[in-house]
Amino acid sequence: MSEEDAESDDSEPTERADLESVIATIRERIEPDDDERERLRTVAGRLIDRADAAATERAPGADVLQVGSTARNTWISGDRDIDIFVRFPPDTEREALERYGLEVGHATLPDGHEEYAEHPYVKGCVEGFDIDIVPCFRLESATDIRSAVDRTPFHTQYLEERLDDDLAADVRLAKQFLKGIGAYGSDLRTRGFSGYLTELLVVEYGGFRPLLEAAANWHPQVILDPEDHGRGREAAASSRDAEVGDADLPFDDPLVVIDPTDPERNVAAVCAPENVARLQHYAREFLEEPRADVFEPTDLEPIDEAGLREHLERRGTTPVAIRFDAPDLVEDQLYPQLRKSLEGITTGLDDRGFDVFRATTVADETATILVELAVSERPAVERHDGPPIHVRTHAEGFYDTYADDPDAYGPFVDGDRYVTERPREFTTAEGFLESDRLFDVGLGAHVETALEDEYEVLVGEEITALLEEFGPELARYFEPRP
Repeated sequence: MSEEDAESDDSEPTERADLESVIATIRERIEPDDDERERLRTVAGRLIDRADAAATERAPGADVLQVGSTARNTWISGDRDIDIFVRFPPDTEREALERYGLEVGHATLPDGHEEYAEHPYVKGCVEGFDIDIVPCFRLESATDIRSAVDRTPFHTQYLEERLDDDLAADVRLAKQFLKGIGAYGSDLRTRGFSGYLTELLVVEYGGFRPLLEAAANWHPQVILDPEDHGRGREAAASSRDAEVGDADLPFDDPLVVIDPTDPERNVAAVCAPENVARLQHYAREFLEEPRADVFEPTDLEPIDEAGLREHLERRGTTPVAIRFDAPDLVEDQLYPQLRKSLEGITTGLDDRGFDVFRATTVADETATILVELAVSERPAVERHDGPPIHVRTHAEGFYDTYADDPDAYGPFVDGDRYVTERPREFTTAEGFLESDRLFDVGLGAHVETALEDEYEVLVGEEITALLEEFGPELARYFEPRP
């Protein structure tokens, strides 16, 4: 054996030991201890009994069950969420279900308050635990759902049958890893990996490390079909890491995980491409150089005015920002509208030649759409090419349209076609953003209403006015990480 081979053989066990050492450290830190588990069981049991009594009193045949990570033993130490679902018979009218659900919720949580998703539910806090009492229909199959929450009991049942203690511990590792890299959470602001999706991935690959090893080599579109639903594929059993050409699926997401309880649903549909890519990046990095701090979320320090000005001078771009009062919406409604508005505004700027370099949107008390431009000013005229002169009918129509326009140059012949140079509608991005033409782009409905009320446009160093409210977000934008 050569000296080089010997060194290679010696280093591999060391690297493996380092990885396992880091994993063991994190595992110990995030594992709920016996006291924490007992406190959760006690609180959950008491609330389940209370909810069960209130539910069966109102609707014979109703039942109650605990769902989510605390039911599946995949919760991380310090998590305080207990989700209790009240299932009503399928012949219950929806209006009655909502009414009974709130009554059961308030009977279970006398100090709770009502919140609204697809239908209302009751939320409260008991002994430091955050409790949700959610009504749903008790159905035979997840394909028969009447609302999104009806799937959840099926998810819990499916995973309870497949998760042992070792896999549950690996799910905790995967969740903490995703939290650390900023890719955990299916809310529409984060657009990351949900708890259910994380659990399915760990089960599918057989553990945390196998998941990272697979993710490091993903080639999107990645298709996983845990129950071999098929959906037009002949080799569902070998579905892992299938290329898009191998599939006949109604999904175009980079990661497709067919819901084992509902073959029409992609569990990973909410995952943004950048979060799939982020998992790949950090999986490769961690496997190559294991370190504990990757499991820890990092809160960026707000950028200060001097730092922001330095970035602007160094980049030589022109940032423009539209700032307005944030619509009074929950984040899952607000952020899709902000992103739609961002897309419409960037398209409008690009179409007018202002060359969008990068863009983002953030919200708190106010909302901001920030667009960084490579070009912020354009000439007073723009070129408009007509058809080739030999295409007689169209060419003559083009010529006649512009022949008597006193503000245009031409029409004249350039090459084989007519060309005219017309006055440009907007010579600056600021002019476009301050005009009524802004409302011709695709804006979210509530964003459009907010802009109609009032908004301001900030250009260049004027965006320093955003620092007080959005210092960390501007730091993330100008000092990006994977």
